[in-house]
Amino acid sequence: MKNNSRRGFMGKAFGAVAGVGAVASLYAMKRSWDPLPSVKAAGFTTLDMSQYKENELVTEKWRGKPIFVLKQTAEMVKKAEENPKDMERLIKIGNDYFLVCLGLCTHLGCIPGYNPDEQSFLCACHGGMYDFTGDVTKAPPPRGLDIPPFKVDGNKLVLGEEGPEYKKMLENGITLKA
Repeated sequence: MKNNSRRGFMGKAFGAVAGVGAVASLYAMKRSWDPLPSVKAAGFTTLDMSQYKENELVTEKWRGKPIFVLKQTAEMVKKAEENPKDMERLIKIGNDYFLVCLGLCTHLGCIPGYNPDEQSFLCACHGGMYDFTGDVTKAPPPRGLDIPPFKVDGNKLVLGEEGPEYKKMLENGITLKA
């Protein structure tokens, strides 16, 4: 009788090991069908611009990089209109203007912090500063915050696709090709 119970136990143990192996094999097969992280990261990101609030910085992600989205207030737009280069850095969607840029300092790639009261960015590593349009106000950054490729699609912004607005920014030297 002991021998039969032992065989039953061994059978159940073997069955359990086989079941775990089958589940692991199915999981491995499923993962092989998923796109590679590099393929996922190279895709497009669509942002619904109607969800953003004025003077509130939101950090999105595109291709593994932080993207700053800052909806401009009426006062910010009025101030930016005083300098045409500042207006060229902003993206108009509907009746609103936005700063959409890579959230990486152009000096050494640090992530600047935004101060909504002063409406400016500070890169604490070396003291570089940017205004609310992403333009440099205090060195050492060599240029304004870079703008990722984008296309305006109604009230949406498609990151990763080069629309006419982005191409104009490249031609005018407002940003470098990302």
